[in-house]
Amino acid sequence: MADGPLIVQSDRTVLLEVAHPDAESARHELAIFAELERAPEHIHTYRITRLGLWNARAAGHDASDMLATLDRWSRFPVPPSVSIDIRETVGRYGRLVIERADIEGHGEGVLVLRSTDAAVLAEITRNKRIQPLLIAHPSPDVYVVDAWARGHIKQELLKIGWPAEDLAGYTPGTPHPIDLDEEGWHLRPYQRQAVDIFTDGGSGVVVLPCGAGKTLVGAGAMAATKTTTLILVTNTVSARQWRDELLKRTSLTAEEIGEYSGQVKEIKPVTIATYQILTAKRKGAYAHLALLDALDWGLIVYDEVHLLPAPVFKLTADLQARRRLGLTATLVREDGREGDVFSLIGPKRFDAPWKEIEAQGFISPAVCYEVRVDLPAGDRLEYAASADDERYRLAATAPAKIGVVRSLVERHRGERILVIGQYLDQIDVLADALGAPKITGATPVDEREELYQAFREGEIELLVVSKVANFSIDLPEASVAIQVSGSFGSRQEEAQRLGRLLRPKQSGHTASFYTLIARDTVDQDYAQNRQRFLAEQGYSYTIMDAHELEAA
Repeated sequence: MADGPLIVQSDRTVLLEVAHPDAESARHELAIFAELERAPEHIHTYRITRLGLWNARAAGHDASDMLATLDRWSRFPVPPSVSIDIRETVGRYGRLVIERADIEGHGEGVLVLRSTDAAVLAEITRNKRIQPLLIAHPSPDVYVVDAWARGHIKQELLKIGWPAEDLAGYTPGTPHPIDLDEEGWHLRPYQRQAVDIFTDGGSGVVVLPCGAGKTLVGAGAMAATKTTTLILVTNTVSARQWRDELLKRTSLTAEEIGEYSGQVKEIKPVTIATYQILTAKRKGAYAHLALLDALDWGLIVYDEVHLLPAPVFKLTADLQARRRLGLTATLVREDGREGDVFSLIGPKRFDAPWKEIEAQGFISPAVCYEVRVDLPAGDRLEYAASADDERYRLAATAPAKIGVVRSLVERHRGERILVIGQYLDQIDVLADALGAPKITGATPVDEREELYQAFREGEIELLVVSKVANFSIDLPEASVAIQVSGSFGSRQEEAQRLGRLLRPKQSGHTASFYTLIARDTVDQDYAQNRQRFLAEQGYSYTIMDAHELEAA
C-alpha cells in the first residue's frame, strides 16, 4: 500500500498515476468496475458509478473483489465511506429477483418479482411507475408481474436504484441446427470464453475491440443455442458482411439466411435485419414490427449495441423472453442510455481490454497522433464572429486541413489509407483534391461493395469516406486513417474509427491513426472528449504541429 499507483478519494473518484510501474496492471483491474472520466498525460481520473458496480457484479465480481483491487493498488488507505458505499451498492443487485413460479389462481410459470427484504418491496410497490405493472400479491415476498412488463419493470427498478436479477429464463425458440465449421481456423481463447459466459448467463453484452472478431462470437453463440436467430445490424453493408461470414464459418447455407432491409424482405431461420427498418414508421405506426413475431426466435443478436436507436429500446422491452446478445467495441452511449442497455439487453458479460488482445497478437498495434492545424487569419476572424452552433462546423471543415491531409498521404505512400470526415461538402472537396474515390450515404450499396473490394485487393490505396465507414466495415489491410472531422465529442465514434485499422495485417505495417484538429477552437475541446475511451484502453495521442509535418 505504501507506493501504489492509485489514490482513492471520498467522492468516489480514483486517480491513477500513469507513469507508475504498476499502472497497467491497476488500470486493467480498475476498468472492470470504474469509468474513465479524464485522461490527461500523467494522472487519469476514474469514477466509481452505480451502473459500473452493477455491471461488474453481474459479470461475477463481488464487492470483496473490487475492494481488494483498491486496497492492493492504493497509495493511501481507502476512505471508509467508499468501502461502505461499494458494499451497499453492490449488495443492492440481486436483492430483487424476477423469476417464474406456479401461482394458484394465475397459472403455471407466471412471471413474479420476489424479495426477502420486506422494506425494499414496500418501497418499490409505492412507486407510481411500478405499481401498475404488479397485478397480484399472493404472498408477503412475491408480486405477480404483468406478462408484457418484464423489460419495462427492469428499466424502472434500475432508475430507482434497485436493479433486479432476471432469472425468469428464456423461451427456447424453434430449434435449428447450427454448427461452427472450424476447418483451418478455431475460435480464439477469448472468443470461446465470451461464448461460454454468454451461454451460461443467457443474455448480456460482450465488449471486444474492433477487429477482434465480434461476428465470430455471434456465430459461436448461435452454434451454442442452435435456434432460430434474428440479427439486428447497423446498415445493409454490415448485413451482407454478416451473411458472408456466417456462410464461411458455420454450417448454414444461403437458403437458411434471410435479409430484411429496405431492399429485400426475407424471413428465414436466421434473419439479418437493419435497425433502420425496425424504426421505420408508416402513418405513425412501426411498419415492420411483425418481424419480431414472425418466427419463434430463440436468440436475438444486437450488433454494435451502443448504436441501438432509442425507439428500438421500446421494442426490445417486448423481447425479454428471448435470449439476447449485444456486441460492441464500447459500451459508451452519447445519449447516456447505458442503463437501458443494462436493463433490456443485459449486463456486461465479457470485456477484453484492447491492449491485452494486441499483446496476444490478435489485433494490430496502433499509434495515435493529434495534428494541430493553425487557422489562417481570415478563417480565425470568421470563426470568432460566428454563432455558437456554427463554430464546430467552421473549425472542423477548415480548408487549412487539406494541405495537411496531402502531406500525410504522401508520408504513407504505399500503404492503404482511409480519409474519414463528417461533412459531405468537405468529403467532396477532399476527394477532388486527392483524386480519390469517395463513399457516402448516397453511394449505392453495390458501388460501395465494389470500392471496398478494390481497396481490400490493393487496386485502390486511398479512399475518402463519410461516417458510413464508422462501423462494421471489414478492411483488414487499411493501416492509416486520417480523421478530418467527426460527430462532435463522440467517444464511441473515435473508437470505431481507430478500429478500422486494428485487423492484423499481412503487410506487417503498424497502424497509424491521425486526427486533425483546428487549434484554439471547439474542435480541440471535442477532441479531448473523443479520446477518453481510447485513453482508458491504454492508447495515448502524440501531439504534432502541422507545420512540422509539412516541413518534414
